[in-house]
Amino acid sequence: MANPEMYYKPCIFKTRLGFSCYIINVKAVENNQILIAELKKLLLGGTAHASLEEAISGLPLDQIGIKPHQLPYSIWQLVEHIRIAQWDMLEFTRNPAHQSPKWPDEYWPKELEPNSKEDWNKCLAQISADRNSFIELLNGKDLFQPIKHGNGQTVLREALQIADHNAYHTAEIIVIRRLLGNWKS
Repeated sequence: MANPEMYYKPCIFKTRLGFSCYIINVKAVENNQILIAELKKLLLGGTAHASLEEAISGLPLDQIGIKPHQLPYSIWQLVEHIRIAQWDMLEFTRNPAHQSPKWPDEYWPKELEPNSKEDWNKCLAQISADRNSFIELLNGKDLFQPIKHGNGQTVLREALQIADHNAYHTAEIIVIRRLLGNWKS
């Protein structure tokens, strides 16, 4: 059995009124930092699979609105869906007043392609900004504490759900690119 003195350290803090003493589980803090680092890697993608940025790199704009071989979605629809769903999970995690879009109609765009290159770029920028905001949330939260306004969800669950959801749809983007003959082998 491990020596408990290795894992628990007293921390004494000077306060206005004297001193306060806390016992900190050093191993738990280290494990939490390791978990947060791994979640960040998972959210950014590219460790065990292609990241969204890799999946859309070099993609010509004239191909983002195509639905090849009777697939149900275009690349635009998948990317916009990633944006909407990730934004919803971020806002749910940090904002008790957040109202999620109606499923499924408000999670999926009807248009096959964006109205402009600017709309495409804004969508990609929001995905990146929202992902970075969620990653920042990880640093200040108890990952295992249920979200107060939820039904048992935790920040850890939301992080895993974002990563899983984005990876799944990123793979679909790569399949479409392969069907279009525009994916590296």
